Amino acid sequence: MRRSLQFGLLACGTLVVVLAGYWLWWALEGRPDRGRPAIGGPFELIDGDGRKVTEQNFRGQHMLVYFGYTFCPDVCPTTLFNASAALDDLGPELAAKVRLIFISIDPERDTPEVVKEYAGHFHPGTTGLTGAPAQVAAAARAFRIYYRKAAPEEDGSYLVDHSSILFLMDRKGRYVTHFGHETTVDEIAAALKRLL
Repeated sequence: MRRSLQFGLLACGTLVVVLAGYWLWWALEGRPDRGRPAIGGPFELIDGDGRKVTEQNFRGQHMLVYFGYTFCPDVCPTTLFNASAALDDLGPELAAKVRLIFISIDPERDTPEVVKEYAGHFHPGTTGLTGAPAQVAAAARAFRIYYRKAAPEEDGSYLVDHSSILFLMDRKGRYVTHFGHETTVDEIAAALKRLL
């Protein structure tokens, strides 16, 4: 009886040590995103050539991700021009490590051809993405983006209210930081230089 009690205590002690070791590994190594905001994640959209694109297509490159729409009168083009100018400031070698991605939140008007033409106005290599409304909504949820179509005008035109945030993601698609539309070119370029 005494021997089985000792064996039971030894087994329990071993189990506690193993579980504590596993918890420590999980806390420090098994969860590399611990402490990072849950921004970004899987998405499936369509590029300007009509091809299916997922977040996996951009692995190995840092991403500057912006959600907007091509009819946006102010913050969208301003933010994308600032991001483009920041990439220009890096020089070609460093800029090649970063992909500027524009995701439309207005798939009704922003067809693949439209987003391709729009992306062409910004830094070379900028990728324009769109998709079915459900695909766009899923991508926006992954990045915690708010958007809502405003009431149409008499001529049928409309604006889309939306968050204006430029996200910087690392080579594994994990959130690094973000920039508001008031962030300057120099501030974006400095953050990219620190990361690269």
